[in-house]
Amino acid sequence: MSQPALDAIRKRITELDSQLLSLLAERRKLTNEVAETKIANHIPVRDVKREEQLLVRLIKEGQEAGLDPHYVTQIFHVVIEDSVLNQQALLAARANPGSSLPLNRVAFLGDKGSYSYLATQKYFSRRPGELLEMGCQSFAEIIQKVEHAEADYAVLPIENTTSGSINEVYDQLQHTELSIIGELTHPIRHCLLVATNTSVDKIKTLYAHPQVFTQCSHFLAELGNVEVKTIDSTSSAMLTVSELQRDDVAAIGSEAGGSLYGLSTIKSNLANQKENHSRFIVVARNPVNVPLQVPAKTTLVMSTVQKPGSLVEALLVLRENGINMTKLESRPITGNPWEEMFYIDVEGNVQDGPVQTALASLKNITRYIKVLGCYPSEEISPTKVAAAKAITG
Repeated sequence: MSQPALDAIRKRITELDSQLLSLLAERRKLTNEVAETKIANHIPVRDVKREEQLLVRLIKEGQEAGLDPHYVTQIFHVVIEDSVLNQQALLAARANPGSSLPLNRVAFLGDKGSYSYLATQKYFSRRPGELLEMGCQSFAEIIQKVEHAEADYAVLPIENTTSGSINEVYDQLQHTELSIIGELTHPIRHCLLVATNTSVDKIKTLYAHPQVFTQCSHFLAELGNVEVKTIDSTSSAMLTVSELQRDDVAAIGSEAGGSLYGLSTIKSNLANQKENHSRFIVVARNPVNVPLQVPAKTTLVMSTVQKPGSLVEALLVLRENGINMTKLESRPITGNPWEEMFYIDVEGNVQDGPVQTALASLKNITRYIKVLGCYPSEEISPTKVAAAKAITG
């Protein structure tokens, strides 16, 4: 194929890409209009049956056009998720008049390029107002920024699919009056990042946050004689390697973060689990009102009376009210040896009857209980269709 012919094809591809973007923008605008109708008529955000019908039709039309069903499914999972999250954000904004700020000051761990930075960018991309990023060096500093009104929000990692719960964050939540107002799950793709044209066998020193080393322990074992240096954030690790400009040092972080520091990737997928995700929470000084049309989570903290079976008794309250518990974490109570505080995430809204009934019952059988926040759930489960149904339509 001649160069002019290739250029003509590429020009046409570029034109089609621009058309796709315009159509996606128009589709998003229409789904926001749908959200207005749902607000007026108190209709739930998600209509799983309609989503399934839509996906079946699109897969069938895609097959007729020569497109692979898996390809079509992947594309529209992203489109549907975007639609749901945007509608949820719109409903939440309407339920909290006056909460939208012209400038969102957000505190997070590390600096530009850290995973908390990327999560912050992702979460606030759906919120109105400009974003002012405030990198911090510790979880305590992050909390203090919001408590002292130096920041409006904080984004905190709470758990990871590989390394588990981040206990220091739970301990901070035990002593703050801030409320959880949101959550998001962000994929964590660890890469080996270097500042020079080097190779893995030349690396003698490796910089990363302690959580990162835990998540990549299998890779570290394979490296052998390499000095591991822990550092306060992923962004600090990348900055250090960028400043050193040596072929025997590397950092572990994201490819997107590394590019901000002029680093290149020489090895990817370093985590022990290939499906490696971190869950982040967003906290603020005041709680939010979550519309009943929006799937919600509630996080509470409690301590039970010191008698056998007290925790089981508390958990039975949730079952009796049909409430699904998604997380149970215990942490020691500072100053009270052998006593624990329990953090619980449940699916449900504090404005809903079953959750209200459960909370009232728990108050009667626990020594201490407090709702840390009720917030929109942003864990959007993909729309599922049976393979046979998709083929037959």
